[in-house]
Amino acid sequence: MLLLWVSVVAVLALAVLAPGAGEQRRGAAKASNVVLVVSDSFDGRLTFHPGSQVVKLPFIHFMKTRGTSFLNAYTNSPICCPSRAAMWSGLFTHLTESWNNFKGLDPNYTTWMDVMERHGYRTQKFGKLDYTSGHHSISNRVEAWTRDVAFLLRQEGRPMVNLIRNRTKVRVMERDWQNTDKAVNWLRKEAINYTEPFVIYLGLNLPHPYPSPSSGENFGSSTFHTSLYWLEKVSHDAIKIPKWSPLSEMHPVDYYSSYTKNCTGRFTKKEIKNIRAFYYAMCAETDAMLGEIILALHQLDLLQKTIVIYSSDHGELAMEHRQFYKMSMYEASAHVPLLMMGPGIKAGLQVSNVVSLVDIYPTMLDIAGIPLPQNLSGYSLLPLSSETFKNEHKVKNLHPPWILSEFHGCNVNASTYMLRTNHWKYIAYSDGALILPQLFDLSSDPDELTNVAVKFPEITYSLDQKLRSIINYPKVSASVHQYNKEQFIKWKQSIGQNYSNVIANLRWHQDWQKEPRKYENAIDQWLKTHMNPRAV
Repeated sequence: MLLLWVSVVAVLALAVLAPGAGEQRRGAAKASNVVLVVSDSFDGRLTFHPGSQVVKLPFIHFMKTRGTSFLNAYTNSPICCPSRAAMWSGLFTHLTESWNNFKGLDPNYTTWMDVMERHGYRTQKFGKLDYTSGHHSISNRVEAWTRDVAFLLRQEGRPMVNLIRNRTKVRVMERDWQNTDKAVNWLRKEAINYTEPFVIYLGLNLPHPYPSPSSGENFGSSTFHTSLYWLEKVSHDAIKIPKWSPLSEMHPVDYYSSYTKNCTGRFTKKEIKNIRAFYYAMCAETDAMLGEIILALHQLDLLQKTIVIYSSDHGELAMEHRQFYKMSMYEASAHVPLLMMGPGIKAGLQVSNVVSLVDIYPTMLDIAGIPLPQNLSGYSLLPLSSETFKNEHKVKNLHPPWILSEFHGCNVNASTYMLRTNHWKYIAYSDGALILPQLFDLSSDPDELTNVAVKFPEITYSLDQKLRSIINYPKVSASVHQYNKEQFIKWKQSIGQNYSNVIANLRWHQDWQKEPRKYENAIDQWLKTHMNPRAV
């Protein structure tokens, strides 16, 4: 195995051997191989300036130089399974009804990879899939189902960092490296011998924070974990300490999220900077795994025959807006990387159009020359990135000027809907009446600190009408509300007389056990409100 990080030199050598940006190349051929690498929790803003200045990402930089970067790519749901369900199905979350990390696609669902296999592609998957179910803990499930119960309970441990003090420790996330090795070995031993085109998927867990076994204040926390080797790839002087709104001025949904994520306490600037630095170091390790795939393709003389795509299921807040993790429509959580390079993909192109993960499905089929189904939520990205499309006006009209993202899981106490257009981001909650919406002008407020929904009522109304034309979100919210109650009742009945003891000892036990009867009563009241009598 090559040690990639010796490898700015390797990247430069690779760049010399790859076709120049100015050379004429054919459009993406039907026989192109495809490699899709999808990481977890990677903030898409790191793939372009100025985000890229804070950490060395040589292979992402290589893909930017040799291919097309989508500057405004978004998840369709800022949590693992629903976002991956959207990517593998090409359908919005409310259409697949992948509401949380335990209700994804049906295991027998026909994905874009299944379709490509039927059309002659050799296929292979490695690593994290998570588009059917993430198999998370029962605590996570109960937290998701009870998210709109009238109580505040800490559902996460206070975020923390953990450093391996070893300047030679490269393989920190062993499982991801093992899956990367499997993918490389498959390329070397299997793919190289195929006469048919192949498509390979590699799913990485990094830079998702690690679970922590620690007790006390950090019980159940997410740990940002890395080694000195990777931390030295981070420019500490470039790390930005995010601005926070006072707790008293936070949007009620944001406050709920900060509280359940155990982030309403005091954090020092050093603590925040460390969390962010460790996160960036984890991104550098992710980049290195992507590099293993790129270098293997180059060594096997497959790089010029293969379209490589890199993306992520969602981002990571890393203490922006007084939160870590995802489950938010803020840029750090919802903005994902999306880069493409290979035959027919224009080099050095930066596309500003808003796109999203549902566009992966039609793009994969388009690369293979397979006719696209009519019912997809997404659009092929090839017209936006291909050298064969010269008419800029035509290209701009090949993808709608908006994307939809929605969230229905834990750590947020209302179904959330985001409509992203040119420079506006509109966020609606629940039925659109119970909770005030948010509107951000990203051109003048990139940090999303000023909600201007009241200041611009006409724009707020117009965007809300547009959102409702795409999705009947009050109806969807009601359906999720009903689903949560039904699932909770099934779970409660399944544990019988142990219910009080089990629910009191989930991750929120430090808060719950102070007033257990109070919280049980709150759940009882929630179950009685607007509940279908047959379900009870």
